[in-house]
Amino acid sequence: MPEFCTTSTDGRILTVTINRPEVMNALHWKANQELSDVFDEFEADDDLWIAIITGAGDRAFSAGNDLKFQAAGNELKVVGKGFGGITSRFDNDKPIIAAVNGVAMGGGFEIVLACDIVVASENAVFALPEPRVGLAALAGGMQRLPRQIGMKRAMGMLLTGRRVPATEGAELGFVNEVVPHDELMAAARRWAGQILECGPLSVRASKEVAYKSFDMASLEESMRAHYPSVSTLMKSEDFVEGPKAFAEKRTPNWKGK
Repeated sequence: MPEFCTTSTDGRILTVTINRPEVMNALHWKANQELSDVFDEFEADDDLWIAIITGAGDRAFSAGNDLKFQAAGNELKVVGKGFGGITSRFDNDKPIIAAVNGVAMGGGFEIVLACDIVVASENAVFALPEPRVGLAALAGGMQRLPRQIGMKRAMGMLLTGRRVPATEGAELGFVNEVVPHDELMAAARRWAGQILECGPLSVRASKEVAYKSFDMASLEESMRAHYPSVSTLMKSEDFVEGPKAFAEKRTPNWKGK
């Protein structure tokens, strides 16, 4: 059983809860390795199509790196697939939704930026405060934030370490929806439900192409490129089932194959 997180499944949805509320869900290398193992299993499980990640308690999604653990002389290790098990997970084409229940600082915010959809409690607060303690956002924050909200807006956060409330996060563009705190998980599951209405292989192809297009110099190059998930989609049973269900005016029976 996991020690630093909890997991639950509901049909095709995996919910992962960071479970270190006594330290505002801050993560040390052991917790990161555990989360990496959990998301490895999620990727490999054909029955799970979507993941939701959140934090235990009402105060924090994750306060980032466990600085007290590090200050006590413990080694700072880079393990698994990055912070929270996902910031260096570049080969996962299944959607991950962040349900941000409170503070998302440093590495906690970098987990959020690595997710595909972000639903935030009205109590949520975001920041990359590493420069304030002589560090830097080394788990992708310095790269992902400018890509998601533009350079000048990102510099306004990166160079000051300032805290951004959920409503401003939505205005800047890294939050999809802000909801009352007690409606957070219901809202995250609503987003997951809308994704489940779509063909899972179509969703994965859309995610792969959208992200990998950033690596290419031109629109033409990105449109001519080969994407494995698109090939998988076009050879699948779902590729036949979708149009057939539409023609027959019924709900598709997606199989994910």
